[in-house]
Amino acid sequence: MQAMRKIIHIDMDAFYASVEQRDDPALRDRPVVVAWRGPRSVVCAASYQARTFGIHSAMPAVRAERLCPQAVFVPPDFVRYKAVSRQVREIFMRYTDQVEPLSLDEAYLDVTTSHSALPTATAIAAEIRQRIREETGLTASAGIAPNKFLAKIASDWRKPDGQFVVKPAQVDAFLLPLPVARIPGVGKVMQARLAALGIERVEQLRERPLEELQQRFGAMGASLYRRARGIDEREVEPHQPVQSISAEDTFEHDLPLEALEPAIRKLAARTWEATRKTDRVGRTVVLKLKTSQFRILTRSHTPEQPPSSPEALTDLALALRARVEQPPETLYRLVGVGLGGFRERAELGMQGVLFEPAGDATSG
Repeated sequence: MQAMRKIIHIDMDAFYASVEQRDDPALRDRPVVVAWRGPRSVVCAASYQARTFGIHSAMPAVRAERLCPQAVFVPPDFVRYKAVSRQVREIFMRYTDQVEPLSLDEAYLDVTTSHSALPTATAIAAEIRQRIREETGLTASAGIAPNKFLAKIASDWRKPDGQFVVKPAQVDAFLLPLPVARIPGVGKVMQARLAALGIERVEQLRERPLEELQQRFGAMGASLYRRARGIDEREVEPHQPVQSISAEDTFEHDLPLEALEPAIRKLAARTWEATRKTDRVGRTVVLKLKTSQFRILTRSHTPEQPPSSPEALTDLALALRARVEQPPETLYRLVGVGLGGFRERAELGMQGVLFEPAGDATSG
């Protein structure tokens, strides 16, 4: 572990919902759910008042409405959220150039060397949170630690509107009692697999040798071994290259596989348009499907030559549809088309004329 590194993870509190409550005084202190109404919608964000009813992001909106019939549903306004996110990021940049955004509402900052005269990372985090409150009317929480992994966990510790520091000498005392679910990447399936081995807390995970974890879990096993020891050598990366671009739609009514072609064509065109914003070239075509039972299926293909036109991308996506082997009565609620495995054009020896950027688009 690089003990001398000073990392801050800033996480805006209930960001989308807080922006809505800030801008509409009538929503303050009320359970606010940011989501479109309807049977196909999911929750984008929930205010802390709504969370007391068990509402959380990614939950079906109809379930949120059942949990809290008095909740106020507000359609998301991403133009507004992005504007506030840029405002917050400008505050970060006053303290360090080493800022790695993770989403509109969270980022890592490396303040090992900073623009500030403040003596500690803890003081920098406190001042950043104060500036955010004064300039945006919103609150943020912060985690301060020797690496990104620990800082991200710590930022959750005193939410909302708080901060928590993990000093190098405190890593074991902080980390070992935690449930393994606190480790990023350990979802319900991995939790169950670890619990079957008698591993429920980080201290139990640390007892397992690297060889056993790798044998059972592959590359994830090696990551678990490092995380159980508080090790994370990843640097804060201010300029992350595009890795994937995709577009997806949820249907108003579930559809059979053979009826998905129009949607696939439309989404392939949207994805292709989004690639025009980057000079990098996507090599792997991905088709994503979600069944009416919420099972997610993906099919991917990396051709010898990357797709060089929207038509080529569409043809490859439709070919992937033919590889979906599900019972014919299976219905689908969502389809997505993506490009991944992006590389620099020079790495692939591609002719630049085929991949000139054109137009504005959004990449992810």
